[in-house]
Amino acid sequence: MPDHALIAKPWSELSVEELYAFVKLRTDVFLVEQKVDEAELDWRDAEPTTLHYWIERDGVTAAYLRVLEDAEPEHADARRLIGRVVVHPDHRGVGLALALLERVVADWGREALLLHSQSYIAPLYARAGFEAFGGEYLEAGIPHISMYRAGRAD
Repeated sequence: MPDHALIAKPWSELSVEELYAFVKLRTDVFLVEQKVDEAELDWRDAEPTTLHYWIERDGVTAAYLRVLEDAEPEHADARRLIGRVVVHPDHRGVGLALALLERVVADWGREALLLHSQSYIAPLYARAGFEAFGGEYLEAGIPHISMYRAGRAD
């Protein structure tokens, strides 16, 4: 994957073009492809503690995720929530989602992390050190499993 750039920025540093590119990717995949009927824009993007991570490849936003901070952990001590993980259909299967996760773990790995995985993709998150907990549930009409990664002590 030498032909990509991995970028991380808070809301305050995003350009209009960057914001448009990842919102379009999320909309194309979640609303159009997966037919998710829940609001895609929830204003959590604009929270000052939210960080946006994405990969630009071949001139497009090829993959994206965001890291939110929750004052009240949903599970154990995980105050950081990874969400909106998405890869452009033309760029799937080449390791972009894992590259994003590895960067997040490098940046935030001292803290516990939580995510809500679509069930079929849970093995990808397991490769990044996440462990499933609880039972499967529906989120936006799609089977999900919650996953947790303990913070490292180094």
